[in-house]
Amino acid sequence: MNKDQFIKKIVCIGAGYVGGPTMAVIANKCPDYKVTVVDISRKRIEAWNSSQLPIYEPGLRDRVEKARGKNLFFSTDIDAEIAAADIIFVSVNTPIKTFGEGAGKAVDLQFIEQTAQRIKKNSSSPKIVIEKSTLPVRSADTLDTILHSGKNSVRFEILSNPEFMAEGTAIRDMEEPDRVLIGSHETPSGHAARDELVKIYSRWVPEQKIITTNLWSSELSKLVANAFLAQRISSINSISALCEATEADVTEVARAVGCDSRIGKKFLNAGIGFGGSCFRKDILNLVYLCEYYKLDDIAQFWQAVILINDNQMDRFVSRILKTMFRTLVDKKIAVFGFAFKPDTGDTRNAPAIYICKRLLEEKAHLSITDPHALPNAKKDLDGIDEGVKYIEDPYEAVKGAHALVLLTEWSEYCGLDFQKIYDNMKKPAFIFDGRNHLNHRKLFEIGFNVYPVGKPSLTHI
Repeated sequence: MNKDQFIKKIVCIGAGYVGGPTMAVIANKCPDYKVTVVDISRKRIEAWNSSQLPIYEPGLRDRVEKARGKNLFFSTDIDAEIAAADIIFVSVNTPIKTFGEGAGKAVDLQFIEQTAQRIKKNSSSPKIVIEKSTLPVRSADTLDTILHSGKNSVRFEILSNPEFMAEGTAIRDMEEPDRVLIGSHETPSGHAARDELVKIYSRWVPEQKIITTNLWSSELSKLVANAFLAQRISSINSISALCEATEADVTEVARAVGCDSRIGKKFLNAGIGFGGSCFRKDILNLVYLCEYYKLDDIAQFWQAVILINDNQMDRFVSRILKTMFRTLVDKKIAVFGFAFKPDTGDTRNAPAIYICKRLLEEKAHLSITDPHALPNAKKDLDGIDEGVKYIEDPYEAVKGAHALVLLTEWSEYCGLDFQKIYDNMKKPAFIFDGRNHLNHRKLFEIGFNVYPVGKPSLTHI
């Protein structure tokens, strides 16, 4: 399609885990829209324009290659693309503050403010500005104030359109969403802007799945959704500790509980805790908001979700140490999986980071393997990885190991030859399955001493 024939021009500021996949899907579903993803990182943009995309996500490469150069573009010319845009998605980093008021809980909004200033500076025509980054409630006020400050006569409409994609299933989540949420000002111009975004999503999303709310409800809904999911994980992990103490089986408990239609079975898999860029950050932000509005008892409730998650990782490491005769000095441990979940190379807040650091503190030697996350693992452990080897081949990683510790439930691991693995390990050979992913009875019959999460151990010692 000729560039002058596009009915609208969309720009997404931020080419990360949200911006890239979101725009790839929109470009595929809306070939008559020009979609451009911009970023300050030239290296990242060059990767998006190459055969080696900067992130791994099933189905992403196919969507990018289908639309790239036709109606999907990646650029570092941020100012020019802002000037030409009709619709701007803001998908920049919103980390937790590490300084000043709210440090450790509040969201650092400096990149949002910088982006708003840049949009204002380079706009001479009305635009719809859409919050795609996860932001605190009332952040739209900040954007609105900045964009309409000074002598600027350009009018902007602010929308909230939080993403509900999960890494590893981002393309499917975008193409077959449970819902699309769009928040707007309850004004005629706000509704008109909202309708423009509804037009885009309605190309492939059924009308009943497109939910419209006011701005503040939309902003808060994203935080609450992630908080509820994380709370379920912490809840079942708290029960896993009780199961280990009583010799109950957490999988059987979860199945029984999940059969209750009021509860459901999702997010009831016990493990070593949640990771990723969203859960911890969003809960901490929720805690900060509750404290800000003097809702201290509610803040303590959500803070406990974080504490239980952290305790689960500590319990896992303590169990390894206790089982292996209370010393890991000079023992080799093969770590299977470093990404915070399968089907992604993302390691942000991955439990593997904390667990590996604790194992290194005990003077263990680590051999880490992961299908896609080894480059990020090297960055995460940089400076403390003197006792670490990064090995792509899992069979090489376990040679001479005293223990195998599974931290990410990659499907590939279920198909490995564990007899071969057992034969190449030191004896007694231990497996600590942090995700209850493997066939524990079969491993025990091979000769392993098996330690699941929230289940009785199977041992020969």
